[in-house]
Amino acid sequence: MPRQRLYIDESGDHTVAAVTPANWDKRYLCLFGCSLEFDYCGGEFQKSFEDLKRTHFSVEMDEQVILHREEICRKSGTFACLRDPKANRAFQEHLLRLVRGAKFRAFAVVIDKQASQNRHYGLADSNPYHISLAIMMERYCGWLNFTRQQGDVMAESRGGTEDKQLKAAYKSICTYGSRWREADFFTRSLTTCEIKVKPKAANVCGLQLSDQLAYGARRRILEEHGISKPLTGFEKELADLVEAKYNRHYYDGRVAGYGKMFIT
Repeated sequence: MPRQRLYIDESGDHTVAAVTPANWDKRYLCLFGCSLEFDYCGGEFQKSFEDLKRTHFSVEMDEQVILHREEICRKSGTFACLRDPKANRAFQEHLLRLVRGAKFRAFAVVIDKQASQNRHYGLADSNPYHISLAIMMERYCGWLNFTRQQGDVMAESRGGTEDKQLKAAYKSICTYGSRWREADFFTRSLTTCEIKVKPKAANVCGLQLSDQLAYGARRRILEEHGISKPLTGFEKELADLVEAKYNRHYYDGRVAGYGKMFIT
């Protein structure tokens, strides 16, 4: 049976403080996940990902290049070479080719933190990150069950306290289920009831892929709901490529509710 791993990263602020209707950047949190087959991710895809880095960035022999969208946008540190427009476009085109050819299934959940902060969705708390995780897990495990696969989940570390809370929320989903699904819906497709949490420094290519795609996924979903302006330039090119990767209804191809979820 193929083994999958869902790599999760976020775009936006996961806290509930200072949420105002006018500030959509603070109000809407996106969890983006890309599922890659385990052996493929550790072999062919990782090689292509490291080739991308070696082609465009130069570091000392004992150092690693870790792609982080915010640093790339600032063109700081390792990514200062991208201040050259030609070098920047060459990197963008290489990343677009990599994403186009990559074999992954995408899931995105955008949650309106202001509208949902008093709803628990079957969980013990109303943490927007945990609610989004439960909703994503319903779709991910639904896909695994339908295709008779198994898998696990890895998320990027957000700090000691947040990581402990995330692990507890994940275990709760496996133990008690969610608002819409019983626990066995999750446990029959998951290989473990423990979520893996890794920092950026671990250089996990699946997490870096999600980091590159999460912002565009959030903007595209908010654009589709008339909340943010349309994407332009490279971010639009990247978001356009992801459209073909989203999980969708097997028979009619619907993405809404299967690969993209907007929660209010």
